[in-house]
Amino acid sequence: MENSVMSAFPPDSHYINADKIEDIPYKLLADKVPTPFYAYSATQIKTDFAELKHALPEGIDYFYSLKANPNKSLVALLHKAGAGCEVCSLVELEIALRQGVAPAEIIFVGPGKHINELTQCCLAGIKAVVVESIEEMHLLNDIASSLGVTQAIALRINPDFTGEKAKLVMSGKPRQFGIDEQLLPQAFATLDQLSHLRLAGLHIYLGTRILDWQALANNTQNILALAATLQQTYETALDFVDVGGGFGVRYFDKEKALDLAALGQALQPIVNDYRRAFPRCKIVIELGRFLIARAGIFVTRVNYLKPSRDEWFAVCDGGANCHGSAAGINSLIRRNFPMARLGPATPGELHRYQVTGPLCTPTDLLGENIMLAELRSGDLIGIGHSGAYGASASPVGFLSFGHPAEVLVENDQAFLIRTADGIDALLAPQVYQHLSLASA
Repeated sequence: MENSVMSAFPPDSHYINADKIEDIPYKLLADKVPTPFYAYSATQIKTDFAELKHALPEGIDYFYSLKANPNKSLVALLHKAGAGCEVCSLVELEIALRQGVAPAEIIFVGPGKHINELTQCCLAGIKAVVVESIEEMHLLNDIASSLGVTQAIALRINPDFTGEKAKLVMSGKPRQFGIDEQLLPQAFATLDQLSHLRLAGLHIYLGTRILDWQALANNTQNILALAATLQQTYETALDFVDVGGGFGVRYFDKEKALDLAALGQALQPIVNDYRRAFPRCKIVIELGRFLIARAGIFVTRVNYLKPSRDEWFAVCDGGANCHGSAAGINSLIRRNFPMARLGPATPGELHRYQVTGPLCTPTDLLGENIMLAELRSGDLIGIGHSGAYGASASPVGFLSFGHPAEVLVENDQAFLIRTADGIDALLAPQVYQHLSLASA
């Protein structure tokens, strides 16, 4: 394990600090909402999106990846700010549609789409189904044919090149994602035989959590070069090219925030060259983490303080079950997210703590060897940069604790946007129902 110590919130969360979120002290929220809970700054979300659009070249279409955080209130906020939606499940599709997102602003991605998902995409007439295999092309064409419609698609490509500086590489090697570049002649030949599909775009996602602006520019240039070659080779005109995203957020000590201004300057000539050659083709960037992570904080309460050997443990009411990312679930190395004792600053020395949750496993460790203001039972601890891949990417069902509450804050107003799972909600899906096994 890595013993990095990080206790202060990073400076790029402008509306969240250790005392309050926007204009509301955490204690006021915790008096109304049971801990643990997530709180989000609406102003931070809108500011981050506005700064992104200002820095990058004009005319790019942005799609919010609901996988980062599917709360419908946050989806509505980002859509109002101008983002389309990238969805990966039937529920995510329904969330987008119910928040007023037009079908023409929705793309559906994922390597394992099943029949009812593809059917609903065709019925809604979304912007594009991103197909990830030749077999999926056949299935989607059959569904569209049975409905009497023509469905727009984008081919997701697993290119021969890989993404630079990605923490998680998603191309250039055997992957469940996309059609291998060497199989594209077969894919285009197949597409010519499928009369109920229309090729609208290409989709290439190279990797995620990239903090190097030059790497992102190089990745974009490589993607657009391949898109240009394919359009010329197969004499086809595309509506859009989705260059993925993968923009990183600074979580850990010694990481540097992505330089948006430098990225924008580097992308401008790349985008201009592509637009001159293909003026009707839009460039799409899909982002989840970058749009939402900095706006969230996870708030948990210290239940007990206890010594063990030479260490002090702060045992909290929410842990890895609510914030698996902070606990390092699915990470090779566990590192500390930005963390602080919440409330007005108090004079005195910092103390070293092991911050844990309530789970019956030693992997329930939110902060390791972390320096915090002196804690007492009942104190609140906050984990910053928690807006993305929080509860939705955590084992909220472990020990039957359930999903925590979520709150949206703007200025001095707070709105409960998800209730915590109660006992009845957790037990309702558990049934004892006889299944008739007789043949129909």
